[in-house]
Amino acid sequence: MKYEQINSELFKRNRAKFMAQMKPMSIAIFNSNDIYPIGADSTMPFQQHRDIFYLSGVDQEESILLLFPDAYDKINKEILFVRETNEHIAIWEGEKLDKTQATEVSGIQTVHWLTDFDKVFFNLMTEAEVIYLNTNEHYRQSVETQTREDRFIIKCKNDYPAHQVAKSNPILQQIRGVKEPEEINLIQKACDITEKGFRRILKYVKPGIWEYELEAEFLHEFIRNRSKGFAYTPIIASGNNANVLHYIENKNQCKNGDLILLDVGAEYANYSSDMTRTIPVNGKFNKRQRQVYDAVLKVKNEATNMLVPGTLWADYHKEVGKVMTSELIGLGLLDKADVQNENKDWPAYKKYFMHGTSHHMGLDTHDYGELKKPMKPNMVFTVEPGIYIPDEKMGIRLEDDVVITDKGSPFNLMRNIPIDAEEIEDLMNK
Repeated sequence: MKYEQINSELFKRNRAKFMAQMKPMSIAIFNSNDIYPIGADSTMPFQQHRDIFYLSGVDQEESILLLFPDAYDKINKEILFVRETNEHIAIWEGEKLDKTQATEVSGIQTVHWLTDFDKVFFNLMTEAEVIYLNTNEHYRQSVETQTREDRFIIKCKNDYPAHQVAKSNPILQQIRGVKEPEEINLIQKACDITEKGFRRILKYVKPGIWEYELEAEFLHEFIRNRSKGFAYTPIIASGNNANVLHYIENKNQCKNGDLILLDVGAEYANYSSDMTRTIPVNGKFNKRQRQVYDAVLKVKNEATNMLVPGTLWADYHKEVGKVMTSELIGLGLLDKADVQNENKDWPAYKKYFMHGTSHHMGLDTHDYGELKKPMKPNMVFTVEPGIYIPDEKMGIRLEDDVVITDKGSPFNLMRNIPIDAEEIEDLMNK
């Protein structure tokens, strides 16, 4: 991989946290993702399943992790299965992990070739009473494709109908949401690469440039800093395109007098960053743009200060809504009558700010993490308010990634990425 190898101690701790919550005499299985076809002999670039990566650090296809804390033989408490490599595979596909390398990456001492999985699994299932199956229960998931994990679940239930079934996802939601120090450092690295990309494009933006040209400049900077590229499909939205929340075509020319909304983040070692900045095409905000920009920035700053241990996610969003309502009234977009007559299920401010303010960040851009329990130190959240005004062909969103700390004040991982209007104008006009 492009990134520097991660110390296996991180993955040892992650496994220990997961196994501490497993039921007695239970086995948990985690599969790599498939390599998905495009057509003919073409495939999409491989992306590792975040759960097996979180627990093992293994970043290649056709790998399986087995956890069995109560195994009779201690060598079977943690087992990694990887695809057997050979000279032919090395020539055509590149180097794959051998057993020694798999141990170095994961910290797992017992490594088998994948071809031995069925035999080893059957032997251990005769000892076990419960099997943990790994389903995707993220609140935003919308998966139609059958995954390698899905196929394993079907086969496992068919082959071992007498075993009890448990869910790994609730444990993962809990432990993945609270980051280890090494994980925060990796997210910081991704944010630092994003900063380099943003500073790069500030030199290129001018009337007449195309959105896809800016996308290319970001990608250039990301890859040259050991990132695989974008953590998610980038949004480069000039003018009225910014009012399409998930505008990803990035195909239009940027016009004098318009703003560009840049929702872009680099990945590093499978960890995500998630930044949004909104900048003027000609290097200067006009008076109205500046009014709206400053309002969004104020909401972002006040929302950030609310991210402290003990905060409830739902209450937090209500409080941010109150701050946004006040700013929208100040901008003349709402009046007191709008607020007094609002639908409590869809407050008046939602006309101009229709999405949430924050989500968990980490291995996934919209990461696993508990949302119904109080926030904890070392959770990482985005803060991303926006105001969208189609009638004025203007959409402004600002977003940083922050860590909740036990000191009260959150720590901004994007503290070095320019966000004040004056600084952005200065950098664009140098």
